Amino acid sequence: MLSVSLAMAHTMTSQPNIPPPSVDALLERISVEFGGLSKQLKQIALHIERHHGCVGLEKIESLAARCDVQPSAVVRFAKHFGYTGYRELQKVLHQGITRQAEVHSDYQERIQQVIDRQQGSLRSADIAQEFVGGAIAGLYDLRRELSASTLHTAVELLANAPVIWVIGARRSFPVAAYLTYALQHTEKTVHLISGIGSMTEGQMRGLRPEDVVIATSFQPYADETVFAVKLARSRGAQLIALTDSRMSPIAKGAKATFLVQESATFGFRALTNTAVLAQSLFVALAYRLELNESPVAAPMFSFNKKSAF
Repeated sequence: MLSVSLAMAHTMTSQPNIPPPSVDALLERISVEFGGLSKQLKQIALHIERHHGCVGLEKIESLAARCDVQPSAVVRFAKHFGYTGYRELQKVLHQGITRQAEVHSDYQERIQQVIDRQQGSLRSADIAQEFVGGAIAGLYDLRRELSASTLHTAVELLANAPVIWVIGARRSFPVAAYLTYALQHTEKTVHLISGIGSMTEGQMRGLRPEDVVIATSFQPYADETVFAVKLARSRGAQLIALTDSRMSPIAKGAKATFLVQESATFGFRALTNTAVLAQSLFVALAYRLELNESPVAAPMFSFNKKSAF
């Protein structure tokens, strides 16, 4: 028995560390192995996930500086995932580069250039233009990265859910409030988990395994939202996450995870992408519910001029 166990262990440890052949495969493997990475490798992993559209153009020294690590750590990261070194990793990342990413990936640097050029004499109109420009750049990224299959999965979950629960705290609260308001225009039962008076657990007392929870949170992740998601998981409810990383604490166990990267202008992160995604999710659901209605039945939702969304 011991010899058999040793043979199995040898077989497992001797299996080749096959490098992921594509950006998507790499990001998926990062999400699986993230918990076991060292602190420095986690920093590199998070940076690659958020900026993989431009990392393929960077020299190893530049990437290391952005991740606040030594170049040797980047090499260790590459070898951990089966690559011979940074160059092989870079080739895979280069596959994910698009023209749009090249145009918008360094928007934060452009903001700093504007500040330096104006030397403190920015007009209100200049600030507004930079915010609008950042939002436009972010929306291009959202359109490129939005997964049709994830959207389909989320809509089906919501369409079949007897009750929908929505949670979003702090800067994500406006998105959660909007989703609750919009979803109430369907015949679905919808609850906003506000957490007022620290009563999150009490507000979720009626949560059932067949229900769906929509959670939205971004780094640094709101404790209230993380708690609500853990409670939802313990109850066996279905989870839809709007967040910024596959390694986000609210993405774990989610049936559908939307990754949203917001632009940052003068240090202020926008909510443009998340708001557009939330509205798209609602309208897609409303359309899906309309298709299920018989021609003689009263529609659940009507796209008309009086609908103020």
